[in-house]
Amino acid sequence: MTRSTLAFALAGSLVTALAGAAVAGPLPAEKMVGNEKCYGVALKGQNDCAAGAGTTCAGTSTMDYQGNAWKAVPKGTCTTIKAGNHMGSLTPLKG
Repeated sequence: MTRSTLAFALAGSLVTALAGAAVAGPLPAEKMVGNEKCYGVALKGQNDCAAGAGTTCAGTSTMDYQGNAWKAVPKGTCTTIKAGNHMGSLTPLKG
């Protein structure tokens, strides 16, 4: 395999992986075992799901600590996480 062929193949693999991440769905149930949904703690584009109207799901939050986007965190830790000027919440945050 030539260098250019290898580079092209690697670039194609990267594009495929990124495209798959962009349309990721919610976390599988088995990934939630021992975890809880924590709203308002995810950084922009790093939520696990539920990012409100106009979004599809995982990785679609449009700002850091978006109140209607959640991240899976170990059970019992959500409300102890400081995110910006608020604490994590077990329910979506308003505003």
